[in-house]
Amino acid sequence: MHWAQAGVYGWLLCQKRGLAEIRIALVYFDIVRETETIIERRCSAASLKQAFEQLCDSFLEWAAQELGHRVSRDRALCALRFPHDAFRTGQRQLAIAAYRAVAQGLSLIAQAPTGIGKTMGTLFPALKAMPGQNIDKIFFLTAKTTGRKLALDAVTQLRAANPHFPIRTVELVARDQACEHPDKNCHGESCPLAKGFYDRLPAARRAALSAYATLDKGTVREVALAHRVCPYYLAHELTRWADIVIGDYNYYFDYTASLFAMTCASQWRVAILVDEAHNMIERTRKMYTAELDYDAFKHARQSVPQPLEKAMARVGRQWSALNRDQPLPYQARSAIPAGFISAIQKISTEFTDYVSESPQYVNPALQRFCFDALHFCRMSELLDSNSIFDISSECGNTRLCIRNIIPAPHLKHRYAAARAAILFSATISPARFYTDMLGLPGETAWLDVESPFHPDQMKVHIVKAISTRYTDRDRSLSPIIELIAHQYHAQPGNYLMYFSSFDYLRKAAALLRARHPEIPLWEQSRGMPQPQKDHFLVQLTATSRGVGFAVLGGAFAEGIDLPGNRLIGAFIATLGMPQVNPVNEQIRRRMDAVFGTGFDYTYLYPGLRKVVQAAGRVIRTHTDRGVVYLIDDRYARPAVLGLLPRWWKIENSTSFGKRGEH
Repeated sequence: MHWAQAGVYGWLLCQKRGLAEIRIALVYFDIVRETETIIERRCSAASLKQAFEQLCDSFLEWAAQELGHRVSRDRALCALRFPHDAFRTGQRQLAIAAYRAVAQGLSLIAQAPTGIGKTMGTLFPALKAMPGQNIDKIFFLTAKTTGRKLALDAVTQLRAANPHFPIRTVELVARDQACEHPDKNCHGESCPLAKGFYDRLPAARRAALSAYATLDKGTVREVALAHRVCPYYLAHELTRWADIVIGDYNYYFDYTASLFAMTCASQWRVAILVDEAHNMIERTRKMYTAELDYDAFKHARQSVPQPLEKAMARVGRQWSALNRDQPLPYQARSAIPAGFISAIQKISTEFTDYVSESPQYVNPALQRFCFDALHFCRMSELLDSNSIFDISSECGNTRLCIRNIIPAPHLKHRYAAARAAILFSATISPARFYTDMLGLPGETAWLDVESPFHPDQMKVHIVKAISTRYTDRDRSLSPIIELIAHQYHAQPGNYLMYFSSFDYLRKAAALLRARHPEIPLWEQSRGMPQPQKDHFLVQLTATSRGVGFAVLGGAFAEGIDLPGNRLIGAFIATLGMPQVNPVNEQIRRRMDAVFGTGFDYTYLYPGLRKVVQAAGRVIRTHTDRGVVYLIDDRYARPAVLGLLPRWWKIENSTSFGKRGEH
């Protein structure tokens, strides 16, 4: 690519000055050693002209193809039909707001209940708005695999309802899911799919775009392996030709986000659809958080190549100095010591140089630590009042963390680069909380879609007689178990019981088994592998009966669909608020300083979002019926009641006493 660029400049100079030949040099500058490497070629004007015209021919062929696709695409989108006979209740309201947001170039937060079809309710109007607003691409961003699948399913439905639907769709997946050679490094000296990648890319790209309109993970892999190129990087190259790109949040919002970088470089006009946007706060915080672990450093240091030994030793000395100055298990500091930053900058630079010059296999522990050090350096440059630098130590291990608290400043540029951004979820209130934390523009519109469900479909009981505070948990076990047994015997079926911790869950499960062995029971375990998660859900059938014990905020508290008799009730023995600990208290103080609402922003709002998500598993369709028990006296407080969904029919249940009698 560098020679091609230099060759173009060379031909332009030959043409302008009437030269028969010219000497071209590529000059590479080593910023660490401050040395130059010069590679020269003497080229004739005729050869440069030929290469230049070949490039022009290739470009014109591509441009004509893309212009033709754009014309047919926009014509099809103007005539695009909704894939169903009618909109669902609330779905039209969402679709109108989404269309206006794209048409007017606005940001929108939409809270819309589960079951109205939010994916189609945002994707369809965004597609309809593309021609009139000259939108190049739609980025459908989601937090989970299930969200990507729903988006792909929506595209399939649109294609089925519109026979001439020339919309190119590409799915992006994580590198570890797409990598065919996880034991190799990502360069031509190590991986056979990286060697000669750009030589084989044009043929792979043509094959993909000519044969497939929807390029999901499996299709991209099929094309990539047929042309011996990397599936992960092929998918990213195909985004340049796609109309819809479906992928994780990090592809647009991360510090090194590829979609954001391409949008800026190519000056694309894009519309962003952010699915399950209640996850955005925690996810984007992690993107702008960096950690370094002393045990990981020691492990990496065991196998250091000789050229890196001195730099690693310097990191060790600086870290030892930090350890000596750490009198407490947890401590937030106002700044990162300059000596430590200098040491990790040095090892990051020297490691990068070493890998460039010696691209053979590198010890994974050393590579991981050096990548973490590089990210730590980047985040140190962004450290301000929106983040905290803290040090924690436990059992001799020290962890340094640049902890992002308020991701808003990092995300503002992402929204500014887009024509429109639509964030939607079943639980994304209060709007001010999400606007403050996610950096949305001041003119962001807010939509609270009316629920399609009737209050009589779900009875919500607040059990005020039981406290689930940490100090009261052991006393709460007996009445909670009797409440479960009473409801189960009154109406046998499938229930989910949510706790604030695995320890709380295990104690309650043991007591239920001891007192009521007749009630089938299954439990979520810590670090549950996917096959066991699948088995947990498989037990909830339309004809089964029993109680599943799970933790609030975990795999079974959101993102699962159990319609009809697969789930007829839920018990939630917690407000879901994060644990009170030194880290969260530091966050609370920072939230107080910035927004004046430390407790609500740190504890109450994140906790109740989990509660509403878990309760939302019970009613999934218009025919579902169910019951939810909110177990804690704090649910009756006006400040808490005001944050629960308006359509819920809430009753106070005060007769579940300490003995668990009803």
